[in-house]
Amino acid sequence: MNQRKGISLRLDPSVYHAVARWAGDQMRSTNAQIEFLLRRALAEAGRMPARVGDIRKPGRPRQGDGTED
Repeated sequence: MNQRKGISLRLDPSVYHAVARWAGDQMRSTNAQIEFLLRRALAEAGRMPARVGDIRKPGRPRQGDGTED
């Protein structure tokens, strides 16, 4: 099973609100948007780990599929 790592993240409020608005435009949660952006930055920098799991699909996970956070 794919365990997800939780972290505390301190952001400037203006940065947080900009990411939250962008997430809403993309129909993602703020958390999913941050993960999306981090993955894109890692890929562009050539630092994406070879054995990274897939990003979750948009929307609420189905009950019992083992992907609840």
